Amino acid sequence: MEKKCSVDINGTMMEFSSGKVARRANSVLVKYGGNGVLVTAVMNKNPVTNMDFFPLTVDVEERMYAAGKIPGGFFKREGRATDKAILIARLTDRPLRPLFDKNLRNEIQIIATVLSVDQVNPYDISVVNGASMALCISDIPFEEPVGAVRVGRINEEWVINPSYDQLKDSIIDIVVAGTEEEILMVEAGGREASEEIVLEAIKIAHLHIKKIVDIQREFRETAGIKVKAEVSHFVLNEEVGSKIRELAGDRIKSVLKEIEESATGGDNKEKIEDPHMDYLEEKLSEIKNEVLESTAKLFPDDSESAETGFKNLERELVRQMILEKKIRPDGRNPDEIRPISCDVGLFPDTTHGIGLFTRGKTQALTILALGSIREVQRLDSLGGEEFKRYMHHYNFPPFSTGETWPLRGPKRREIGHGALAEKALKPMIPDEESFPYALRLVSEILESNGSTSMASVCGSTLALMDAGVPIKEPVSGIAMGLVKSDDNKFEVLSDIQGIEDFYGDMDFKVAGTKNGITALQMDIKVKGIGIDIIKEALERAKEGRMFILKKMLEVIPAPREALSKVAPKITTFKIPKDKIGDIIGPGGKTVKSLKEEFKLDEIDVSDYNGEGLVSITSADMDSINMARKKIESMMKSPEDIKVGEEFLGTVVSITPFGAFVNLVPGTDGLLHISRVARERVKKVEDYLKMGEKIMVKVCSIDPRTRKIGLERTDI
Repeated sequence: MEKKCSVDINGTMMEFSSGKVARRANSVLVKYGGNGVLVTAVMNKNPVTNMDFFPLTVDVEERMYAAGKIPGGFFKREGRATDKAILIARLTDRPLRPLFDKNLRNEIQIIATVLSVDQVNPYDISVVNGASMALCISDIPFEEPVGAVRVGRINEEWVINPSYDQLKDSIIDIVVAGTEEEILMVEAGGREASEEIVLEAIKIAHLHIKKIVDIQREFRETAGIKVKAEVSHFVLNEEVGSKIRELAGDRIKSVLKEIEESATGGDNKEKIEDPHMDYLEEKLSEIKNEVLESTAKLFPDDSESAETGFKNLERELVRQMILEKKIRPDGRNPDEIRPISCDVGLFPDTTHGIGLFTRGKTQALTILALGSIREVQRLDSLGGEEFKRYMHHYNFPPFSTGETWPLRGPKRREIGHGALAEKALKPMIPDEESFPYALRLVSEILESNGSTSMASVCGSTLALMDAGVPIKEPVSGIAMGLVKSDDNKFEVLSDIQGIEDFYGDMDFKVAGTKNGITALQMDIKVKGIGIDIIKEALERAKEGRMFILKKMLEVIPAPREALSKVAPKITTFKIPKDKIGDIIGPGGKTVKSLKEEFKLDEIDVSDYNGEGLVSITSADMDSINMARKKIESMMKSPEDIKVGEEFLGTVVSITPFGAFVNLVPGTDGLLHISRVARERVKKVEDYLKMGEKIMVKVCSIDPRTRKIGLERTDI
């Protein structure tokens, strides 16, 4: 039997229903505006063996029929998940995961199938809320409901769940998820939004989150399964755990004591800060191998307890040092940033722009490639055909961590980190009218020890400036961490490294300019944090970003004055859509003749975002400008010609008193002999030849006869 409930979010009803479709799963159909998303949650009754993590999977399935479209391509069916679907799946996973018991070993799969899109409202919020609702009414052991809302700010006014059109005018696009009491996840893009605006947006979002949480609780009472299913949990063998503590506890404490002494001026500082190794990681690995070898002889059938026991001990002692001693695993203070170095211009004769950013033992190399607008990425999405002029890709090879694994294309994490860096830099990319290029940045992570996504932001800024791209402001980024005790003591950490991410409670990435935030992403492992922690993290992140930005600007203080010498020279301009055919000509004849006439590399004429767009590429800027003048003149009718306009004309007739120059098809103007050259001209033939192309300006038009007088502008 179908059961329904709804909640009013800023004047639009978000409706949930269950019991009518997908009845063998824990399913919820979410309707918001014209969007419809079916979210199902299913738990495998049989636990997964030989696994040391909680097996939760979230998938988003976009169906082209949802927008009334048939997929392109030969097979006419959807293929691999789009980047957008992967990003929404990650957005959904992050606030849900902390609310499960981490020792749960039954596989849980959440699938969101997009059935309908109105192309007005983003549907990601429906997926997150639907996933929480499906879990709440199921027999799956899920601790408490999660609500999610998007917040925008337009003309100093807050807007809850803004539409796509509204987001175009908003200085911030922030998605917040949380429980009734605390915040679990934040993801945002901004146009240099201040920390105060971000914090206020989170507070406002939480008010609406509480309404969504309340309706989920009510629906659970009417439509939910009251008895939770029996599940399998990993249970630590206490005897094994005790033995691990006995064998490893003092040895780990001794290593941490060395780090503490180094931080306070000990003579082992150089050894601990060796850039070619992670001292703590090396020592812990050595201790772990020896201890697990010993426990394997005593407990041959319980390797999982031994592994988990050692991790628990590591985690406890590292966190204890941070909270009690204010000393981090590499000896830094909580607000201290690792040593930074920056390089640009590594391959000036081949690459358009390159930036190498190193922070401690994290290193990102970003290389920029510039192309014509015809090289924009075309996306056949649910929202219609989209064009991406600026692309950012992130690669995380196994050698960056000193490991090996198969290379099988980008993983979800790589897609997510690339999208975050793209979001951070996009507001600073000049528009296509002032900078008519497509841009692709690729960040290669060469070394990884925490905060690689923010290193890629910094490396990308360096690459853009190295290429001479006139970005509005340089962008830097930093990742903040958190260690929080059961009695609510906490320490916010600046520029976290790998072990602090692994054993800490938060990964809070913040990117922005000197003026404000452009991207933000917060993930946590605990069951929520309060506004006080977020406020401190934002304030500390701002200090860190400014410090890092200063280091970057010491190497390259501003974009280079000129584009890279190996970058293509491109001019792009718009034309009326109905003139596209005229410029191309029958069978492309006109475009081909223009390429030959001006010795151009490429002329591309296309329909781009509903307008005609011409892109001209050549090694010679003068040829580009002349070709542009010719194309612009081709689009004019005689009636459109006005005094003061310039044309690239063709000499079609020479007379004793001057030359007639063709301006547009069927229309000529007279270049009088007195205006053929700067000096006195006796014979026009000495200065001009038939068919010669010259730059002329209209200096007069007879109002009665429409005869046109010209003067030369290229002498």
